[in-house]
Amino acid sequence: MSAPSGDNIGAAGNQAVSAPDAAKTLIMHGNRLDSRDLFSAEREIIIMHGEERYRLRLTSQNKLILTK
Repeated sequence: MSAPSGDNIGAAGNQAVSAPDAAKTLIMHGNRLDSRDLFSAEREIIIMHGEERYRLRLTSQNKLILTK
């Protein structure tokens, strides 16, 4: 995601995906995922859960904030 807000939505309302984002691989260890893998390039990611969009942000104090 290259937009400053972390929300890379195209004009038609669809998620715009750049080539590096399309090839990103996340490694899970059992049911664990390291947040450093999620936030390797951005401080905010968008999570789609069904039709709902959530923002997961990494704060300056290294805390996570999830908002709808």
